[in-house]
Amino acid sequence: MRKNTVRPTDIKLHQKSRILEVTFGEGSRFEFPAEYLRVYSPSAEVRGHGPGQEVLQVNKESVNIVGIEPVGSYAVLLRFDDGHDTGIYSWDLLYNLGVNQDRLWKEYISRLEQAGYKRN
Repeated sequence: MRKNTVRPTDIKLHQKSRILEVTFGEGSRFEFPAEYLRVYSPSAEVRGHGPGQEVLQVNKESVNIVGIEPVGSYAVLLRFDDGHDTGIYSWDLLYNLGVNQDRLWKEYISRLEQAGYKRN
């Protein structure tokens, strides 16, 4: 964890809407769709073991988070209902996913379209 890491002060899972709401200490608040967190999982299964090895995640429109477990004082492990449970989301990663959510989501949709995949 970096010295200037912004820590969350509140994490709420809204299972009906499939949203993870995270509020950080400096006041920012992000609403993360479960699909977004699943397709940007930090796991090797999604990111690969190096640049260019990323695996495009498809058919994740209906995925939901079924569990949140703390990992030390620096992260959470998210468990998804599709069985994925190997991504550890550090506070820095969650904050960056929040700050860059619009851009990252557009990039994901673009990659899906380039692969010929149509979202439901």
